[in-house]
Amino acid sequence: MNRSDFADLVPEGGVVPDLRALDKAGVLAALAHQSAGFAGVAETLILERLRAREALGSTGFGLGAAIPHARIEGLVGVVVILARLAAPVDFGALDGEPVDLLVLLLSPEAGGADHLKALARISRALRYPDILDALRAAPDAAAMRAIIGAPA
Repeated sequence: MNRSDFADLVPEGGVVPDLRALDKAGVLAALAHQSAGFAGVAETLILERLRAREALGSTGFGLGAAIPHARIEGLVGVVVILARLAAPVDFGALDGEPVDLLVLLLSPEAGGADHLKALARISRALRYPDILDALRAAPDAAAMRAIIGAPA
């Protein structure tokens, strides 16, 4: 496992290199929309849970990256979406920097250990500036996927 390896958590089609949103609310709505089909639960439920989590404190942790996450009743397994915004938005990140890279993590309501393990793997990868720079420079979804450790 390399330091950016979380590709096994991202479903085929789960990398969005040009997510379009004008603000944090729009980002959460777009991520809920992108993930609903993979999660097999209603987009409105995902959005409600993401908003509730963000109300507790921003999931923007710095260096232009955020890991919005929520536990969802009825979800069978972990769902992860990697997205790059067309333009950075204010996400209320701890360092005050706008966010342009997001990794959405959805977990089953009762998936405590799996949720925490996935969150740790993702946050470890996103703390490296060279990985973040590579994700920003990647020309497409396939290149972004390769950066996070997808097998060739």
